[in-house]
Amino acid sequence: MMLRQRLIREAPPATPAPQLPASPAVGTVTPLFLPPETPAAIRRRSRFRLSLRTLSFLVMVVVPVAVAAIYYFAIASDQYITEFRLSLRMADAPRIEPLSLFGGDTGRATATESQIVTQFIASRAIIDELDPTLDLRRIFASPKADWWARLWLPATIEQLVRYWQNQVDPFYDSSTGTIVVRVRAFSPDEALRLAQAIVASSEQLINDLSARARHDALDYAAADVASAEARLKTALAAIRDFRDKEGMIDPGQAASADTTLTTKLRDDLLKANSELATLTAYMHDDAPAMRVLKARIKSLEAQQRMLSHEMTASSSASPPAPPSPSSPALSRELGSYEALDAERKFAEMAYQHALEAQDRARDNADRQHIYIESFVPPSLPESSLYPHRWRALGTVALIAFAIWAVGGLALQSIRDHL
Repeated sequence: MMLRQRLIREAPPATPAPQLPASPAVGTVTPLFLPPETPAAIRRRSRFRLSLRTLSFLVMVVVPVAVAAIYYFAIASDQYITEFRLSLRMADAPRIEPLSLFGGDTGRATATESQIVTQFIASRAIIDELDPTLDLRRIFASPKADWWARLWLPATIEQLVRYWQNQVDPFYDSSTGTIVVRVRAFSPDEALRLAQAIVASSEQLINDLSARARHDALDYAAADVASAEARLKTALAAIRDFRDKEGMIDPGQAASADTTLTTKLRDDLLKANSELATLTAYMHDDAPAMRVLKARIKSLEAQQRMLSHEMTASSSASPPAPPSPSSPALSRELGSYEALDAERKFAEMAYQHALEAQDRARDNADRQHIYIESFVPPSLPESSLYPHRWRALGTVALIAFAIWAVGGLALQSIRDHL
């Protein structure tokens, strides 16, 4: 700048430009020559630009940086960080297929529960659970905190939730299947208390979910057992009513006894007919032995017809007599009993399967119980990690200088175009 002013002072005085005669032609344009700028005007303009640039730099860069430095180094409160890590485990870990190692699905068994815990920590539900015992508004609106970082009171529940989400940062790492939680507070003790309360609340949530899943599975199995048991009781009651009504314990055994008796009667009848044929060859029909044998044959035939009618309500020797309503045929009783007995057998099988399913459901519920393993528990912080004063000050300075430089270049470009 000094060299430029020296050159201006040493330059020879400008000679006036020659006056060109006006062209008599119509429509011609006479060139316009502006008077030369004096060195004093140039110096004044340079000083004005320099002062304007300096003022803009002070306003847009120096002042914001100074304000940020005053806030971060003199006003901003220290914030302490407590970090802990959780992992969800099953009582009986499922078998991992070799192909699942290439797809990254090794933690799929507890991935859903881990996502639930992560979202629970960042939700209003955990605030409603912890606020009655910890008084979160008192912790986040502590007098140790500066006016910019603290929770402004009175705060609604929505404002408390937003502030909580800024102070508590849960993250689920799907590659390792762990939950990382960072808790910020204005004192080490409060940060530790918040972290321990979050761990306890998360454990309670997982225990409730596991207990609910176990109860649901066992309730469904118990309902199946109760239904099968009711069916079996109904079948047994129907068989008992049938026995009381018909007056026999097992129609099948009665039918077997009648069948044996029918076979014996048929054998006796065949034997008697054979004897009658033998005696007919050398005895008269009115002989006493012949009459006795014939009477015996008639008696055996009558017993055979009666037994056949009792068993099947029909006889091949004579037309069947109509069965009495009070004493139905054994075949009908046996048919009704067999239907009831088949229902009893099916009910017993269903009841047995329901009991086995209940045992399997109980075993599966015991093996699939999920619990939280806090392998990195919360610890008491010793020094504050927030705010990052020099980093924040550098960021403010860089942003302010970039805005000032871009604005200056834009104004210079506009001036050159004008």
